[in-house]
Amino acid sequence: MARIAVIGAGMGAMAAAARLAVAGHRVAVYERNGTYGGAVGRLERDGFAFDTGPGLLPLPAVWRDLFVKTGKEPLEDRVGLVQVDPSSAHLFADGTRAVLPNASRAGVVDALDEALGAPAGQRWGDLLVRAREAWDRTRRPLLEEPLWPNWRVLAEREPYPAVPHKRLLRTRRATTLAEVGAWELRDDRLAALLEGHALAHGLDPRTAPANAAVLAYMEYAFGLWYVRGGLRELARAVHERCLARRVEFRFGCEVTRVLTDDGRVTGVETADGTVAEADFVIAGVPPGVLESVAGEAVRRGGDEVPARSGTPSRLTVHLALRGDRPEGTAHRTVVHAPDRAAELDALFGGGRGPCAAPTVTVLRPDDPELVPGPGFEAVTLSAVVPAGTDAGGHAGSLLDVAERAVPRLRDRLLWHEVRAPADVAAATGAAGGAVPAPALAASAGRLLHPANGTRTRGLFTVGGWSHPGGGLPHAGMSGALVAGLVVEGPDFRGSQ
Repeated sequence: MARIAVIGAGMGAMAAAARLAVAGHRVAVYERNGTYGGAVGRLERDGFAFDTGPGLLPLPAVWRDLFVKTGKEPLEDRVGLVQVDPSSAHLFADGTRAVLPNASRAGVVDALDEALGAPAGQRWGDLLVRAREAWDRTRRPLLEEPLWPNWRVLAEREPYPAVPHKRLLRTRRATTLAEVGAWELRDDRLAALLEGHALAHGLDPRTAPANAAVLAYMEYAFGLWYVRGGLRELARAVHERCLARRVEFRFGCEVTRVLTDDGRVTGVETADGTVAEADFVIAGVPPGVLESVAGEAVRRGGDEVPARSGTPSRLTVHLALRGDRPEGTAHRTVVHAPDRAAELDALFGGGRGPCAAPTVTVLRPDDPELVPGPGFEAVTLSAVVPAGTDAGGHAGSLLDVAERAVPRLRDRLLWHEVRAPADVAAATGAAGGAVPAPALAASAGRLLHPANGTRTRGLFTVGGWSHPGGGLPHAGMSGALVAGLVVEGPDFRGSQ
């Protein structure tokens, strides 16, 4: 039985802790804040409740696997899991509205033909077929296996297939997601739909590799889910699973140093000077925090994946509204920016702040647990903004945009609360409130994440800032990979 210290109580860290405890190890989690969940937080006021992090769950199979492997219990026995249908409504710049069903390729094709006109649906369906090919080529190395030592193979090869063009008598390979949209979809609204999946993860579609199309494929192939009571309930269930497996949590306890001796970890030191011995240390913290507590110990050496830079954050506005949620309202509506180029320039072109009319995601869950009673609605607005953005008057811009999706919004408004990048930084420790994106192949490796192992024996990293990257499913996968590396050693190659 090994002694394991876990730094941080985010979702990936707790997933690793639960798996390691089941394997017979003694696990202690050190969290500088007063609660668990990291970015998966909760705001409660006047009987209203809101998720302060992600509001929808893709790929619930990752968390189903955790609960089965750590207790032979279905996830659905611990949380109320509901498939969202429709998957989303989209309001495009020209006023067109498309409502897309959940996890139904044929249904999405029909819906797009009806909303945008043929052959929009066929073009989108054909793109999903090609995205599936990229998914099949990258799923294991990017999600289910530790990062390959020869990761440059992933970095140099674009898995998204080339598309034949009869007129040119040759194939033409898109190198960016924006090129995929322009060349293959040939409709600004479809391009906005595709690029929106990258933008939601803080990726610039003009530079994101073509295989970022897998982000759209994942949603339409595997569906979107909601947890009754909000995604915070998933964090609660994972925390309770850890407690049931005798994981010890120490909240309000900041680790200030990882201790090593002769190239191997020996324990951690906390802010009050307490030293806890450990055979393994698992760090579920952002790069800046990791460097401050681990220093030289965490450096991977000369063949490390390129460092990411300029990762955006989120601006979120929580709305308490009077009046019932209208029947038939979509859980999620995406209001696309009227000027995509201006939005991308503001986000990724070194602009001084967010776009005045950004793409805004409006979440309107049909969940009585989130409101004080009948006659009220809890709504969350969110937009991607540069890291470090001061909320200032930008919340008003989100309200202006959201009025396209929520009629009479300001007339119904009781109060609102803003969650700025500074609040994300306080919850996660990420500089400027940056939010990590999932790992993607190609692009010279700049969208890969550092391997979970380090050059110091016994020191591992977990969560959104390490392989396989950001997002709730990826956090769970990261926890499974780290647990496998600890239990089975460096020869571990993922679940079969």
